[in-house]
Amino acid sequence: MKIKVSGWNLLLFICLLLSFFPLVWMISTTFKQADQIFSEFLNPLPRPFTWENISYVLNAVPMVRYFINSLIVAVLVTAFQLVTSILAAYSFTRFDFKGRQFLFYVVVASMLIPIQVTMLPNYLLISKLDWLNTYAGLVAPQLANGMGVFLLRQTFRTIPQSLYESAQVGGAAEWQILWRIAFPVVRPTVLALGVMFFINVWNEYFWPLLVINDKDMLTIPLALQLFINSEGGNSWGPMMAVGTLASLPPLIAFFIVNRQIVSSFISTGVKG
Repeated sequence: MKIKVSGWNLLLFICLLLSFFPLVWMISTTFKQADQIFSEFLNPLPRPFTWENISYVLNAVPMVRYFINSLIVAVLVTAFQLVTSILAAYSFTRFDFKGRQFLFYVVVASMLIPIQVTMLPNYLLISKLDWLNTYAGLVAPQLANGMGVFLLRQTFRTIPQSLYESAQVGGAAEWQILWRIAFPVVRPTVLALGVMFFINVWNEYFWPLLVINDKDMLTIPLALQLFINSEGGNSWGPMMAVGTLASLPPLIAFFIVNRQIVSSFISTGVKG
């Protein structure tokens, strides 16, 4: 039995190494000199350690501007998706209205619709509103998220009805019940969802590619592709430096709340 368990652990460890190898190689290549990149391919430690690649990237392209663009879009979309998810999930949990179950199924079904299906109608709408090359054009089609509604509804359903009833007896209004009673209970799930939303928007490529052609409005994924094309795909050090810089915000956000992210998925099965 111990041998069998050890075998599975070894297999999982190998899979973990293979999964993390590209990330480790990207970060180590960022701080390597050009002659080290392939001569010491499997060595993750740069010798000597250099900042040349990052300095080159910061001087060659306006990375700060692209970071600000991505940060504005990611923060706005995350805030809107969290607010709409909280309000919708609470409504599906607390209020018994006609068509509630059907409407919830519609929201869940929206998670199954590929982005390619909605991309063209959204583009036509944004174009008619003259929102191309604007933050509004990047944010407007992403104001709600079906996954957020689903996960938060499941979490809200774990709150005992007696807690709501006690608040009502005490004279609390529905808005106070939501933000003072229910929200503190679901705060870990909200935090985890916020990080997930932020990472998804930060890494988004196709929608910004469709609505942005002004270089001053580029987000990080578009800037990364533009930089790779301009370098001809041969400057591995600077390219990995761009990738490392672009990966820092979502990586930091994920590692801060990774436990909440895992627990939020587990909690969805607590009460069906």
